[in-house]
Amino acid sequence: MAKKIELDQDKLRKLQELKQAGIDPYPYNYAVTHHAREIHEKYGSLASAEHTKDNVSVAGRIMLRRVMGKASFFHIQDQSGRVQIYLQEDKLGKEIYDLLSKKTDTGDILGVQGTIFKTKMGEVTIEVIAAQLLCKSLLTMPEKFHGLKDEELRYRQRWMDFFMNPETKDVFVKRAKIYQAIREFLDCRGFLEVRTPILQTQYGGANARPFLTKINAWDMKMYLRIAYELDLKRLIVGGFEKVYDLSSCFRNEDADRTHNPEFAMMEIQWAYADYYDAMKLTEELWEYVAKKVLGTTALKYGETKIELKAPWKRLTMQQALQELAKIPVDKLTDEDLLELIHKHHIDYHGHNRGEMIVQLFEQLCEAKLIQPTHIIDHPQESCPLAKPHRLHPELIERIEPFINGWEVGNCYSELTDPILQRKLLEEQAMKGRGGDEEAHPMDEDYLNALEMGLPPNCGIGIGVDRMVMLLTGQHSIRDVILFPTMKPLEEKK
Repeated sequence: MAKKIELDQDKLRKLQELKQAGIDPYPYNYAVTHHAREIHEKYGSLASAEHTKDNVSVAGRIMLRRVMGKASFFHIQDQSGRVQIYLQEDKLGKEIYDLLSKKTDTGDILGVQGTIFKTKMGEVTIEVIAAQLLCKSLLTMPEKFHGLKDEELRYRQRWMDFFMNPETKDVFVKRAKIYQAIREFLDCRGFLEVRTPILQTQYGGANARPFLTKINAWDMKMYLRIAYELDLKRLIVGGFEKVYDLSSCFRNEDADRTHNPEFAMMEIQWAYADYYDAMKLTEELWEYVAKKVLGTTALKYGETKIELKAPWKRLTMQQALQELAKIPVDKLTDEDLLELIHKHHIDYHGHNRGEMIVQLFEQLCEAKLIQPTHIIDHPQESCPLAKPHRLHPELIERIEPFINGWEVGNCYSELTDPILQRKLLEEQAMKGRGGDEEAHPMDEDYLNALEMGLPPNCGIGIGVDRMVMLLTGQHSIRDVILFPTMKPLEEKK
Protein backbone atom coordinates (compact mmCIF):
# COMPACT_ATOMS: atom_id res chain seq x y z
CA MET A 1 0.00 0.00 0.00
CA ALA A 2 1.34 3.45 -0.93
CA LYS A 3 1.85 6.02 1.79
CA LYS A 4 -0.68 8.87 1.84
CA ILE A 5 0.79 12.21 0.74
CA GLU A 6 -0.37 15.36 2.53
CA LEU A 7 -2.28 17.81 0.32
CA ASP A 8 -1.07 21.39 -0.06
CA GLN A 9 -3.40 23.50 2.10
CA ASP A 10 -2.81 26.66 0.07
CA LYS A 11 -3.77 24.83 -3.12
CA LEU A 12 -6.87 23.44 -1.43
CA ARG A 13 -7.89 26.97 -0.45
CA LYS A 14 -7.45 28.18 -4.03
CA LEU A 15 -9.45 25.22 -5.29
CA GLN A 16 -12.40 26.23 -3.11
CA GLU A 17 -12.12 29.84 -4.22
CA LEU A 18 -12.20 28.79 -7.87
CA LYS A 19 -15.31 26.70 -7.32
CA GLN A 20 -16.99 29.55 -5.42
CA ALA A 21 -16.24 31.82 -8.40
CA GLY A 22 -18.11 29.40 -10.68
CA ILE A 23 -14.97 28.06 -12.37
CA ASP A 24 -14.73 24.32 -13.03
CA PRO A 25 -11.13 23.36 -12.14
CA TYR A 26 -11.55 19.95 -13.83
CA PRO A 27 -13.14 20.49 -17.29
CA TYR A 28 -13.81 17.70 -19.80
CA ASN A 29 -11.60 18.53 -22.78
CA TYR A 30 -9.41 21.08 -24.53
CA ALA A 31 -8.54 21.47 -28.22
CA VAL A 32 -4.76 21.24 -28.68
CA THR A 33 -3.27 22.20 -32.07
CA HIS A 34 0.46 22.28 -31.36
CA HIS A 35 3.12 20.90 -29.03
CA ALA A 36 6.17 22.60 -27.55
CA ARG A 37 8.77 20.82 -29.66
CA GLU A 38 7.16 21.64 -33.01
CA ILE A 39 6.76 25.28 -31.95
CA HIS A 40 10.49 25.53 -31.16
CA GLU A 41 11.42 23.73 -34.39
CA LYS A 42 9.17 25.89 -36.58
CA TYR A 43 9.82 29.29 -34.99
CA GLY A 44 13.34 28.92 -33.64
CA SER A 45 14.73 30.94 -36.58
CA LEU A 46 12.70 34.07 -35.72
CA ALA A 47 14.73 37.17 -35.01
CA SER A 48 14.74 38.58 -31.47
CA ALA A 49 11.59 40.64 -30.79
CA GLU A 50 9.99 39.36 -34.04
CA HIS A 51 6.24 38.75 -33.82
CA THR A 52 4.01 36.53 -35.98
CA LYS A 53 0.27 36.32 -36.47
CA ASP A 54 0.36 32.52 -36.27
CA ASN A 55 -2.18 31.25 -33.74
CA VAL A 56 -1.55 28.11 -31.66
CA SER A 57 -3.33 26.23 -28.89
CA VAL A 58 -1.20 24.27 -26.41
CA ALA A 59 -1.75 22.59 -23.06
CA GLY A 60 0.62 21.44 -20.36
CA ARG A 61 1.72 21.51 -16.74
CA ILE A 62 2.95 24.79 -15.25
CA MET A 63 6.59 24.21 -14.32
CA LEU A 64 7.69 27.81 -13.68
CA ARG A 65 5.84 31.06 -12.84
CA ARG A 66 7.25 34.60 -12.87
CA VAL A 67 4.53 37.08 -11.93
CA MET A 68 5.55 40.73 -12.43
CA GLY A 69 2.55 42.92 -11.67
CA LYS A 70 0.38 43.19 -14.75
CA ALA A 71 2.48 40.81 -16.84
CA SER A 72 3.70 37.25 -16.20
CA PHE A 73 5.87 34.60 -17.82
CA PHE A 74 5.04 30.92 -17.28
CA HIS A 75 6.75 27.79 -18.59
CA ILE A 76 4.34 24.98 -19.42
CA GLN A 77 5.43 21.45 -20.24
CA ASP A 78 3.68 18.97 -22.50
CA GLN A 79 4.71 15.53 -23.75
CA SER A 80 7.31 16.98 -26.11
CA GLY A 81 8.97 19.60 -23.89
CA ARG A 82 8.55 23.12 -22.47
CA VAL A 83 7.44 26.39 -24.01
CA GLN A 84 7.22 29.85 -22.50
CA ILE A 85 3.92 31.75 -22.39
CA TYR A 86 3.42 35.50 -21.84
CA LEU A 87 0.31 36.74 -20.03
CA GLN A 88 -0.77 40.40 -19.86
CA GLU A 89 -3.65 41.99 -17.97
CA ASP A 90 -4.54 44.35 -20.85
CA LYS A 91 -4.81 41.41 -23.28
CA LEU A 92 -6.72 39.00 -21.06
CA GLY A 93 -8.74 41.36 -18.90
CA LYS A 94 -8.26 41.85 -15.16
CA GLU A 95 -10.54 38.99 -14.06
CA ILE A 96 -8.85 36.31 -16.17
CA TYR A 97 -5.38 37.68 -15.51
CA ASP A 98 -5.95 37.73 -11.74
CA LEU A 99 -7.18 34.11 -11.89
CA LEU A 100 -4.06 33.01 -13.77
CA SER A 101 -1.58 35.01 -11.73
CA LYS A 102 -3.13 34.50 -8.26
CA LYS A 103 -5.05 31.22 -8.33
CA THR A 104 -2.69 28.99 -10.31
CA ASP A 105 0.45 27.26 -9.05
CA THR A 106 3.28 25.17 -10.40
CA GLY A 107 1.87 21.72 -11.02
CA ASP A 108 -1.46 22.97 -12.40
CA ILE A 109 -2.37 22.08 -15.98
CA LEU A 110 -3.22 25.00 -18.24
CA GLY A 111 -4.50 25.38 -21.80
CA VAL A 112 -3.65 28.56 -23.71
CA GLN A 113 -4.24 30.10 -27.13
CA GLY A 114 -2.08 32.82 -28.58
CA THR A 115 0.37 34.03 -31.20
CA ILE A 116 4.07 33.24 -31.53
CA PHE A 117 6.90 35.70 -31.01
CA LYS A 118 10.51 35.68 -29.89
CA THR A 119 11.50 37.75 -26.86
CA LYS A 120 14.41 40.19 -26.86
CA MET A 121 16.31 37.51 -24.92
CA GLY A 122 15.77 35.12 -27.84
CA GLU A 123 13.16 32.73 -26.38
CA VAL A 124 10.28 31.48 -28.51
CA THR A 125 7.12 32.46 -26.62
CA ILE A 126 3.32 32.33 -26.92
CA GLU A 127 1.57 35.65 -26.33
CA VAL A 128 -1.63 34.46 -24.65
CA ILE A 129 -5.02 35.75 -25.80
CA ALA A 130 -7.16 33.09 -24.08
CA ALA A 131 -6.53 30.59 -21.30
CA GLN A 132 -8.34 27.88 -19.36
CA LEU A 133 -7.39 26.05 -16.18
CA LEU A 134 -7.57 22.33 -17.03
CA CYS A 135 -6.58 20.77 -13.72
CA LYS A 136 -5.83 22.14 -10.25
CA SER A 137 -2.95 20.21 -8.69
CA LEU A 138 -3.23 19.58 -4.93
CA LEU A 139 0.31 18.37 -4.18
CA THR A 140 3.45 20.41 -3.61
CA MET A 141 5.91 20.28 -6.51
CA PRO A 142 9.54 19.33 -5.75
CA GLU A 143 11.92 22.28 -5.47
CA LYS A 144 12.59 23.49 -9.02
CA PHE A 145 16.39 23.46 -9.05
CA HIS A 146 16.83 20.01 -7.51
CA GLY A 147 13.79 18.23 -8.90
CA LEU A 148 13.02 14.63 -8.01
CA LYS A 149 16.42 13.03 -7.37
CA ASP A 150 15.71 10.37 -4.72
CA GLU A 151 15.83 7.11 -6.70
CA GLU A 152 13.41 5.20 -4.48
CA LEU A 153 10.92 8.08 -4.68
CA ARG A 154 11.35 8.33 -8.46
CA TYR A 155 10.40 4.67 -8.92
CA ARG A 156 7.47 4.88 -6.50
CA GLN A 157 6.10 8.13 -7.94
CA ARG A 158 6.79 7.66 -11.64
CA TRP A 159 4.06 10.13 -12.54
CA MET A 160 6.12 12.87 -10.85
CA ASP A 161 9.42 11.54 -12.16
CA PHE A 162 8.27 11.95 -15.76
CA PHE A 163 7.42 15.64 -15.59
CA MET A 164 10.27 16.59 -13.23
CA ASN A 165 12.88 14.61 -15.20
CA PRO A 166 11.81 14.64 -18.88
CA GLU A 167 14.87 12.60 -19.87
CA THR A 168 13.25 9.67 -18.02
CA LYS A 169 10.31 9.84 -20.39
CA ASP A 170 12.68 9.81 -23.37
CA VAL A 171 13.94 6.36 -22.27
CA PHE A 172 10.44 4.95 -22.60
CA VAL A 173 9.85 6.60 -25.95
CA LYS A 174 12.99 4.80 -27.11
CA ARG A 175 11.80 1.59 -25.46
CA ALA A 176 8.62 1.73 -27.55
CA LYS A 177 10.76 2.13 -30.68
CA ILE A 178 12.81 -0.93 -29.67
CA TYR A 179 9.63 -3.02 -29.38
CA GLN A 180 8.50 -1.74 -32.77
CA ALA A 181 11.87 -2.59 -34.35
CA ILE A 182 11.87 -6.13 -32.89
CA ARG A 183 8.41 -6.76 -34.34
CA GLU A 184 9.37 -5.29 -37.72
CA PHE A 185 12.43 -7.53 -37.90
CA LEU A 186 10.54 -10.71 -37.06
CA ASP A 187 7.36 -9.96 -39.03
CA CYS A 188 9.39 -9.30 -42.19
CA ARG A 189 10.99 -12.74 -41.80
CA GLY A 190 7.69 -14.55 -41.62
CA PHE A 191 7.35 -14.93 -37.84
CA LEU A 192 3.85 -14.73 -36.37
CA GLU A 193 3.33 -12.92 -33.07
CA VAL A 194 1.16 -14.88 -30.61
CA ARG A 195 0.04 -14.51 -26.99
CA THR A 196 0.67 -17.44 -24.66
CA PRO A 197 -1.24 -17.78 -21.36
CA ILE A 198 0.00 -15.84 -18.34
CA LEU A 199 -2.02 -18.02 -15.95
CA GLN A 200 -0.93 -21.64 -16.22
CA THR A 201 -1.89 -24.86 -14.46
CA GLN A 202 1.73 -25.99 -14.87
CA TYR A 203 4.71 -23.65 -15.20
CA GLY A 204 7.79 -24.57 -17.23
CA GLY A 205 10.26 -23.58 -19.91
CA ALA A 206 13.03 -22.44 -17.54
CA ASN A 207 14.66 -23.25 -14.22
CA ALA A 208 13.01 -20.64 -12.02
CA ARG A 209 10.76 -20.25 -9.00
CA PRO A 210 7.20 -19.30 -10.02
CA PHE A 211 4.55 -17.05 -8.50
CA LEU A 212 1.60 -19.01 -7.17
CA THR A 213 -2.00 -17.78 -7.37
CA LYS A 214 -5.49 -19.30 -7.29
CA ILE A 215 -8.70 -19.39 -9.31
CA ASN A 216 -11.43 -19.07 -6.70
CA ALA A 217 -14.23 -20.25 -9.01
CA TRP A 218 -12.51 -23.63 -9.44
CA ASP A 219 -10.69 -23.67 -6.10
CA MET A 220 -7.54 -24.43 -8.09
CA LYS A 221 -3.98 -23.17 -7.81
CA MET A 222 -2.37 -21.53 -10.82
CA TYR A 223 1.07 -20.17 -11.69
CA LEU A 224 2.22 -17.04 -13.48
CA ARG A 225 4.29 -18.07 -16.48
CA ILE A 226 8.07 -18.07 -16.13
CA ALA A 227 8.66 -18.54 -19.89
CA TYR A 228 6.77 -18.98 -23.16
CA GLU A 229 8.73 -21.96 -24.45
CA LEU A 230 6.46 -24.95 -23.88
CA ASP A 231 3.34 -23.24 -25.24
CA LEU A 232 5.24 -22.01 -28.30
CA LYS A 233 6.50 -25.55 -28.95
CA ARG A 234 2.93 -26.84 -28.68
CA LEU A 235 2.17 -24.46 -31.56
CA ILE A 236 5.04 -25.94 -33.59
CA VAL A 237 3.57 -29.41 -33.00
CA GLY A 238 0.24 -28.03 -34.22
CA GLY A 239 1.69 -26.92 -37.56
CA PHE A 240 2.91 -23.36 -37.03
CA GLU A 241 6.52 -22.96 -38.16
CA LYS A 242 7.69 -19.52 -36.99
CA VAL A 243 6.13 -17.98 -33.87
CA TYR A 244 7.13 -15.50 -31.19
CA ASP A 245 5.78 -13.90 -28.03
CA LEU A 246 6.95 -10.45 -26.91
CA SER A 247 5.45 -9.59 -23.55
CA SER A 248 6.05 -10.23 -19.82
CA CYS A 249 7.17 -13.19 -17.72
CA PHE A 250 7.26 -13.52 -13.94
CA ARG A 251 9.83 -15.17 -11.68
CA ASN A 252 9.59 -15.22 -7.90
CA GLU A 253 13.23 -14.32 -7.34
CA ASP A 254 15.33 -11.53 -5.86
CA ALA A 255 15.45 -8.12 -7.53
CA ASP A 256 18.77 -6.46 -8.32
CA ARG A 257 20.36 -4.17 -10.90
CA THR A 258 19.53 -6.49 -13.81
CA HIS A 259 16.58 -8.50 -12.43
CA ASN A 260 12.95 -7.60 -11.72
CA PRO A 261 10.26 -10.15 -10.74
CA GLU A 262 8.16 -9.01 -13.72
CA PHE A 263 10.28 -8.61 -16.84
CA ALA A 264 10.00 -8.35 -20.61
CA MET A 265 11.15 -11.19 -22.81
CA MET A 266 10.91 -12.11 -26.46
CA GLU A 267 10.98 -15.79 -27.39
CA ILE A 268 10.94 -17.46 -30.80
CA GLN A 269 10.26 -21.04 -31.79
CA TRP A 270 11.45 -21.78 -35.32
CA ALA A 271 10.72 -25.09 -37.02
CA TYR A 272 13.46 -26.83 -39.06
CA ALA A 273 16.19 -24.52 -37.68
CA ASP A 274 18.98 -25.30 -35.20
CA TYR A 275 21.24 -23.40 -32.84
CA TYR A 276 23.52 -22.24 -35.67
CA ASP A 277 20.50 -20.51 -37.22
CA ALA A 278 19.63 -19.13 -33.77
CA MET A 279 23.06 -17.50 -33.39
CA LYS A 280 22.83 -15.84 -36.80
CA LEU A 281 19.29 -14.56 -36.25
CA THR A 282 20.17 -13.22 -32.78
CA GLU A 283 23.07 -11.22 -34.20
CA GLU A 284 20.93 -9.88 -37.05
CA LEU A 285 18.17 -8.90 -34.63
CA TRP A 286 20.46 -6.87 -32.37
CA GLU A 287 22.10 -5.25 -35.37
CA TYR A 288 18.75 -4.32 -36.93
CA VAL A 289 17.29 -2.87 -33.72
CA ALA A 290 20.41 -0.82 -32.96
CA LYS A 291 20.48 0.67 -36.46
CA LYS A 292 16.74 1.38 -36.39
CA VAL A 293 16.73 3.03 -32.96
CA LEU A 294 20.23 4.53 -32.69
CA GLY A 295 21.26 4.78 -36.33
CA THR A 296 24.46 2.82 -35.60
CA THR A 297 25.70 -0.54 -34.30
CA ALA A 298 28.40 1.19 -32.23
CA LEU A 299 27.16 2.19 -28.78
CA LYS A 300 28.77 3.62 -25.67
CA TYR A 301 27.66 2.25 -22.33
CA GLY A 302 29.22 4.39 -19.64
CA GLU A 303 32.89 4.45 -20.61
CA THR A 304 32.66 1.17 -22.53
CA LYS A 305 32.45 1.09 -26.31
CA ILE A 306 30.48 -1.87 -27.66
CA GLU A 307 30.16 -2.96 -31.30
CA LEU A 308 27.02 -4.94 -32.10
CA LYS A 309 27.77 -5.59 -35.75
CA ALA A 310 27.68 -9.25 -36.79
CA PRO A 311 29.36 -11.70 -36.70
CA TRP A 312 29.88 -12.04 -32.97
CA LYS A 313 32.67 -13.98 -31.29
CA ARG A 314 31.86 -17.61 -30.43
CA LEU A 315 33.41 -19.58 -27.57
CA THR A 316 32.48 -22.93 -26.10
CA MET A 317 32.03 -22.82 -22.34
CA GLN A 318 35.24 -24.80 -21.95
CA GLN A 319 37.11 -22.38 -24.23
CA ALA A 320 35.80 -19.44 -22.21
CA LEU A 321 37.07 -20.99 -18.97
CA GLN A 322 40.47 -21.62 -20.56
CA GLU A 323 40.72 -18.15 -22.15
CA LEU A 324 39.22 -16.00 -19.40
CA ALA A 325 39.98 -17.96 -16.19
CA LYS A 326 42.97 -20.14 -17.22
CA ILE A 327 41.05 -23.29 -16.25
CA PRO A 328 41.69 -26.28 -18.57
CA VAL A 329 38.43 -28.09 -17.83
CA ASP A 330 39.13 -31.06 -20.09
CA LYS A 331 42.30 -31.84 -18.12
CA LEU A 332 40.75 -31.61 -14.64
CA THR A 333 39.04 -34.32 -12.58
CA ASP A 334 35.79 -33.80 -10.70
CA GLU A 335 37.84 -33.46 -7.51
CA ASP A 336 39.96 -30.72 -9.16
CA LEU A 337 36.83 -28.82 -10.15
CA LEU A 338 35.39 -29.09 -6.63
CA GLU A 339 38.66 -27.79 -5.21
CA LEU A 340 38.43 -24.77 -7.54
CA ILE A 341 34.82 -24.21 -6.42
CA HIS A 342 36.02 -24.03 -2.80
CA LYS A 343 39.08 -21.95 -3.67
CA HIS A 344 36.94 -19.25 -5.26
CA HIS A 345 34.34 -19.37 -2.46
CA ILE A 346 31.52 -20.35 -4.81
CA ASP A 347 28.32 -21.36 -3.04
CA TYR A 348 27.87 -24.86 -4.47
CA HIS A 349 27.59 -28.04 -2.44
CA GLY A 350 27.06 -30.77 -5.05
CA HIS A 351 29.49 -32.96 -6.98
CA ASN A 352 27.92 -32.82 -10.47
CA ARG A 353 30.64 -32.18 -13.04
CA GLY A 354 28.46 -30.23 -15.47
CA GLU A 355 27.00 -28.04 -12.74
CA MET A 356 30.48 -27.31 -11.37
CA ILE A 357 31.65 -26.21 -14.83
CA VAL A 358 28.64 -23.89 -15.14
CA GLN A 359 29.25 -22.43 -11.66
CA LEU A 360 32.90 -21.74 -12.44
CA PHE A 361 31.97 -20.11 -15.73
CA GLU A 362 29.29 -17.91 -14.16
CA GLN A 363 31.53 -16.71 -11.35
CA LEU A 364 34.83 -16.32 -13.20
CA CYS A 365 34.00 -15.55 -16.83
CA GLU A 366 30.65 -13.80 -17.33
CA ALA A 367 31.74 -10.35 -16.15
CA LYS A 368 34.64 -10.39 -18.64
CA LEU A 369 32.40 -10.88 -21.70
CA ILE A 370 32.03 -7.23 -22.69
CA GLN A 371 31.87 -7.38 -26.47
CA PRO A 372 29.01 -9.48 -27.93
CA THR A 373 29.94 -13.15 -27.53
CA HIS A 374 28.04 -16.41 -27.94
CA ILE A 375 28.92 -18.99 -25.28
CA ILE A 376 28.05 -22.31 -26.88
CA ASP A 377 28.08 -26.05 -26.11
CA HIS A 378 27.04 -26.19 -22.44
CA PRO A 379 27.14 -29.25 -20.15
CA GLN A 380 24.06 -31.43 -20.58
CA GLU A 381 23.08 -30.91 -16.90
CA SER A 382 22.47 -27.19 -17.52
CA CYS A 383 19.13 -27.56 -19.34
CA PRO A 384 16.68 -30.47 -19.69
CA LEU A 385 14.98 -29.03 -22.81
CA ALA A 386 17.95 -28.76 -25.18
CA LYS A 387 19.09 -31.30 -27.77
CA PRO A 388 22.26 -33.34 -27.11
CA HIS A 389 25.27 -32.05 -29.03
CA ARG A 390 25.60 -33.85 -32.35
CA LEU A 391 29.35 -34.48 -31.83
CA HIS A 392 29.82 -34.42 -28.05
CA PRO A 393 27.01 -36.29 -26.19
CA GLU A 394 28.11 -34.95 -22.80
CA LEU A 395 27.16 -31.45 -24.04
CA ILE A 396 23.99 -29.80 -25.36
CA GLU A 397 23.52 -27.45 -28.30
CA ARG A 398 22.84 -24.40 -26.17
CA ILE A 399 23.91 -20.76 -26.58
CA GLU A 400 23.98 -17.87 -24.14
CA PRO A 401 24.78 -14.54 -25.80
CA PHE A 402 26.62 -12.04 -23.56
CA ILE A 403 27.07 -8.27 -23.85
CA ASN A 404 28.64 -6.00 -21.23
CA GLY A 405 29.09 -8.97 -18.90
CA TRP A 406 25.35 -9.73 -18.95
CA GLU A 407 23.57 -12.76 -20.28
CA VAL A 408 21.15 -11.19 -22.78
CA GLY A 409 19.47 -14.32 -24.10
CA ASN A 410 19.22 -18.07 -24.25
CA CYS A 411 18.99 -20.24 -27.37
CA TYR A 412 19.22 -23.91 -28.22
CA SER A 413 18.41 -26.68 -30.60
CA GLU A 414 15.22 -27.96 -29.00
CA LEU A 415 15.01 -31.52 -27.70
CA THR A 416 12.49 -33.39 -29.88
CA ASP A 417 13.00 -36.97 -28.62
CA PRO A 418 9.95 -37.61 -26.36
CA ILE A 419 11.49 -40.62 -24.60
CA LEU A 420 14.66 -38.75 -23.65
CA GLN A 421 12.61 -35.67 -22.73
CA ARG A 422 10.45 -37.71 -20.34
CA LYS A 423 13.57 -39.16 -18.69
CA LEU A 424 15.13 -35.71 -18.20
CA LEU A 425 11.93 -34.18 -16.83
CA GLU A 426 11.51 -37.08 -14.42
CA GLU A 427 15.02 -36.36 -13.14
CA GLN A 428 14.09 -32.69 -12.72
CA ALA A 429 10.88 -33.63 -10.91
CA MET A 430 12.95 -35.69 -8.45
CA LYS A 431 15.10 -32.63 -7.80
CA GLY A 432 11.95 -30.65 -7.13
CA ARG A 433 10.71 -33.25 -4.69
CA GLY A 434 14.11 -32.98 -3.04
CA GLY A 435 13.60 -29.29 -2.36
CA ASP A 436 15.07 -27.62 -5.48
CA GLU A 437 12.58 -24.77 -6.03
CA GLU A 438 14.04 -23.99 -9.47
CA ALA A 439 13.87 -27.55 -10.84
CA HIS A 440 11.82 -27.96 -14.00
CA PRO A 441 8.51 -29.71 -13.18
CA MET A 442 6.97 -32.65 -15.00
CA ASP A 443 4.45 -31.52 -17.64
CA GLU A 444 2.44 -34.44 -19.01
CA ASP A 445 0.48 -32.28 -21.46
CA TYR A 446 3.72 -31.03 -23.03
CA LEU A 447 5.07 -34.59 -23.20
CA ASN A 448 1.86 -35.70 -24.91
CA ALA A 449 2.38 -33.00 -27.55
CA LEU A 450 5.99 -34.07 -27.97
CA GLU A 451 4.92 -37.68 -28.39
CA MET A 452 2.67 -36.59 -31.25
CA GLY A 453 5.80 -35.34 -32.98
CA LEU A 454 7.82 -32.09 -32.79
CA PRO A 455 9.85 -31.28 -35.92
CA PRO A 456 13.48 -30.16 -35.63
CA ASN A 457 13.43 -26.61 -34.32
CA CYS A 458 15.29 -24.02 -32.30
CA GLY A 459 14.26 -21.60 -29.60
CA ILE A 460 15.61 -18.07 -29.11
CA GLY A 461 14.98 -16.00 -25.99
CA ILE A 462 16.03 -12.35 -25.65
CA GLY A 463 15.93 -10.35 -22.41
CA VAL A 464 14.23 -7.20 -23.72
CA ASP A 465 14.81 -5.13 -20.56
CA ARG A 466 18.56 -5.68 -20.81
CA MET A 467 18.45 -4.79 -24.50
CA VAL A 468 16.71 -1.53 -23.58
CA MET A 469 19.27 -0.85 -20.82
CA LEU A 470 22.14 -1.21 -23.28
CA LEU A 471 20.54 0.83 -26.07
CA THR A 472 19.49 3.66 -23.73
CA GLY A 473 22.58 3.70 -21.50
CA GLN A 474 20.69 2.91 -18.28
CA HIS A 475 22.42 1.16 -15.38
CA SER A 476 19.45 -0.30 -13.51
CA ILE A 477 16.58 -2.39 -14.84
CA ARG A 478 14.27 -0.17 -12.78
CA ASP A 479 15.17 2.73 -15.07
CA VAL A 480 13.68 0.94 -18.10
CA ILE A 481 10.52 -0.43 -16.46
CA LEU A 482 7.67 2.05 -16.19
CA PHE A 483 6.52 0.82 -12.78
CA PRO A 484 9.20 -1.48 -11.30
CA THR A 485 8.30 -3.87 -8.50
CA MET A 486 8.89 -2.12 -5.17
CA LYS A 487 8.58 -3.22 -1.58
CA PRO A 488 5.81 -1.15 0.10
CA LEU A 489 6.86 1.55 2.52
CA GLU A 490 5.94 0.90 6.12
CA GLU A 491 3.52 3.39 7.62
CA LYS A 492 4.84 5.28 10.63
CA LYS A 493 2.83 4.51 13.76
